[in-house]
Amino acid sequence: MAIRVGMVSLGCPKNQMDAELMLAKLEEAGMDLVADAALAEAVIVNTCGFIGDAKQEAIETILELAQLKKEGQIRKLIVTGCLAERYKNEIAKELPECDAVLGLGANADIAAVVEQVMHGETVYAFPTRDSWSLDGNRVQTTPHFFAYMRVGDGCNNRCTYCAIPLIRGGLRSREEEALVEEATALAQNGVKELILVAQDTTLYGVDRYGEKRLPSLLRRLCAVDGIEWIRLLYCYPEHITDELLSLMAEEPKIAKYMDIPLQHASGRVLKAMNRPGDRASLTALLRRIRETVPGITLRTTVMTGFPGETDEDFEELCEFLQEVRFERLGCFAYSAEEGTKAAEMPDQIDEDVKENRREIVMQQQARISQEWLEAQVGKTMRVLVESYDRYAECWFGRTESDAPDIDGKVFFSTEKELVPGDMVNVEIIDYMDWDLMGVCAE
Repeated sequence: MAIRVGMVSLGCPKNQMDAELMLAKLEEAGMDLVADAALAEAVIVNTCGFIGDAKQEAIETILELAQLKKEGQIRKLIVTGCLAERYKNEIAKELPECDAVLGLGANADIAAVVEQVMHGETVYAFPTRDSWSLDGNRVQTTPHFFAYMRVGDGCNNRCTYCAIPLIRGGLRSREEEALVEEATALAQNGVKELILVAQDTTLYGVDRYGEKRLPSLLRRLCAVDGIEWIRLLYCYPEHITDELLSLMAEEPKIAKYMDIPLQHASGRVLKAMNRPGDRASLTALLRRIRETVPGITLRTTVMTGFPGETDEDFEELCEFLQEVRFERLGCFAYSAEEGTKAAEMPDQIDEDVKENRREIVMQQQARISQEWLEAQVGKTMRVLVESYDRYAECWFGRTESDAPDIDGKVFFSTEKELVPGDMVNVEIIDYMDWDLMGVCAE
């Protein structure tokens, strides 16, 4: 009888890509994939180790599954992902309930590891980064109509607060041809929206081809039949080129949406973060983006409480955000990560101050977002249908302005017969909280 394997994958879409590759390896080995981990014989926890909250979530998940193992509901527990890569010794010592702890380079061997632990072995495997594979078959874990596509892994930026280069190393771009083939296969399986991800999507190709190749890749992806939207996440400001912006303006398949993690606006704080720019240069960049790509939706992430952030620095950040008015924004309090330069810096900020500043940013953004939502009333928008809400008795979906899981939705009524994955025009008539309300206009 086939081994029943479950997986709990935590963290970002890039981590989700690792999970999908591992699931394909398990399926190819003839194992039975189950959605409910409690019904599995072996459970894999694909962890995130980026910041404190993510690490805490990973540890709590491992402990919950360890309790199920103790109660006899599951037999074996395997830990993979960034937390395993970063804290291999600590996990082995502090969490003896784990039957296997695997570094990122061992993902390709996941089926063999499951077989080993089911036969009573304990496995600790941490191959070098050179052996990590980013290509291969995948089991899509998103709804059939959209998929993430990782164009590369690792990062050449050395932001002083970030542990990603310590965990995943430098940038490794995937081959352009392999990405086009993957996109074609996804489209043939019903995917209409491709969401490109990497640690720094805009730097795609520099390591492999000696130049930024994102525009070239986008042109080829736009030629894939069946793909209707291509969305860009994690675009670093210093690598956004005029060529990329012109292509976004000209090509209807590229969603008029860009995620640009700025982190701050104070030049002094950005310098301490080892990031270029200041308020003036970032304001000019955003103006250039909006002038070149009219109607674009801009999302950013900012950080409060970085070591040495003064009241004046924080005020400058708030003034900047009020001036440029991002349509989408997330804010998190700085988390000191072991091994990073920022963790060793003087003038660490009190946790209460960090959190209070974060709340102020989010309250300010809530007012900006409400004004943006109000401005959408009366417009007709193209919506990718996601599902039917039986409680609200209406359909819902996303526009070009909405990335899955992090942005809002459009709830709408219609007499049409719809299925998830359809694309329809919706007239916006109202809004509530972070979401738009409308009626089908066709």
